[in-house]
Amino acid sequence: MSLPYAPLPVSQDAVDYAYGPDSTPQPGVVPGVVEQLRLSESERFPGTSRSVWLHRPAGLSAETDCAVMFFTDGWWYLDPAGDVRGGIVLDNLAARGELPPMVGVFVDPGVLAGEDPPAKNRNAEYDAFDDRFASFLLEEVLPLVEERFAVSSDPMMRGICGGSSGGNAALTAVWTRPDAFGRAITFNASFAQLPGGNPYPALAGTGSPRGFRAFLHAAHRDLNWNRREDNWFAENLETAAAFARAGYDIRLAVGDGGHSPNHGGVLLPDALRWLWNAPSGVSGV
Repeated sequence: MSLPYAPLPVSQDAVDYAYGPDSTPQPGVVPGVVEQLRLSESERFPGTSRSVWLHRPAGLSAETDCAVMFFTDGWWYLDPAGDVRGGIVLDNLAARGELPPMVGVFVDPGVLAGEDPPAKNRNAEYDAFDDRFASFLLEEVLPLVEERFAVSSDPMMRGICGGSSGGNAALTAVWTRPDAFGRAITFNASFAQLPGGNPYPALAGTGSPRGFRAFLHAAHRDLNWNRREDNWFAENLETAAAFARAGYDIRLAVGDGGHSPNHGGVLLPDALRWLWNAPSGVSGV
């Protein structure tokens, strides 16, 4: 494979990556159908409510055994005018058979009841190193998906994607619940702010490999990139290195710029293609 030459930017700070064609609506690609649901309460996160959007690509039958891809930060990742444009990406890749039949599930972080102004429960949900968020998806969100679609029970047919603290949630989901999640994407994850510090460099080589596949992204000018402590950039590199040494199937992409969703959004089509590894025209993985 020969890749075209692309010069490195001189400055690594104010870098803005241009979106490729998979991140914009394409001629002949029929947009998928999006359904918004409202969860007015939660057992795993009492006192919270949130919205969830289900994305079904054109042509997907409710009877088709399908994969499911969860996205943290719901609307932020689905917004067609936003930095990630998840629905557009799923439509374009599905139209070319580059993903298995798949439902996209975009889950907003919880909002705490009684707060004025409304306060998000995002960090409590995404930065906790335990199985609560993964179990919330499995017990409170997935049943809503299963009411509408024939979702596969195979963990390798279930993935999760997130950025910043959402990246923490994605990796923690596959780590704590490998019985239910087999694929993860993390964009400039905030491993440095996990309570008690980043556990993954020490844990990656312990026990039997959990068998998941992960695409990780690091931003060279992420928060505290040149400091000894709380270094977002270094923590992502060290996490990727630890999983590589432990024999996990990972891919690491490093870009310039700071703690921004821009590069992750640009990478999403390629991250999904690699994560699911379905050659063009293949309907399943």
